[in-house]
Amino acid sequence: MPIRRHAERGRTCRADLDAVLDDGLVATLATVLDGQPWVVPMLYARDGDRIVVHGSTGAGALRHVAGGVPLALCVTHLDAIVVAYNTFNSSANYRSAVVTGIPERLDGADKERALHLLSDRIIPGRTAEVVPTTAKEYAATLALALPITADNWTVKVRTGGPGAPDQPSDAWTGVVPLHTAYGPALPEPGTTAELPASVAGLLARSQA
Repeated sequence: MPIRRHAERGRTCRADLDAVLDDGLVATLATVLDGQPWVVPMLYARDGDRIVVHGSTGAGALRHVAGGVPLALCVTHLDAIVVAYNTFNSSANYRSAVVTGIPERLDGADKERALHLLSDRIIPGRTAEVVPTTAKEYAATLALALPITADNWTVKVRTGGPGAPDQPSDAWTGVVPLHTAYGPALPEPGTTAELPASVAGLLARSQA
């Protein structure tokens, strides 16, 4: 999938793709259903050479792509706002990845492993702290894996400042970094248990 607009921002190293995917939790999944575009944000996890997503077996569009329909999965990180001398040249620093293909429906032990991996990707260590998923809950959950191949992805990255203005200006220019952080944790009313190690780990990430 060639990048035509600002091709110099394209990345071709697989490590760059993994870095963008591993830094995120939410992806936008897009496909076509009954001749109409369909887009939905989904939690995801990279599992080696595939991306795992899940949802309810009652989700008709998700069942649609599970039947062998192509999709596109996009992950974007907004790292900073780039403030130029005018709005036309103002921009943003970002990292984005798009992976396309036909997802595979997961079943049995592979499905259970993928769902555990996804849960622990979102809250590391959480699956060991809670009651096991039941057979009924597994049956109500659809798990899909989108393969990552050598030619089904693109990565685009912008870094740096706004550059010098092409006409005289006294306007302030520069970069305003953007950060995402966890916490503080808010217990559900009636909860008496101590803060678990998994949640404490999320808070520690923001303090690092």
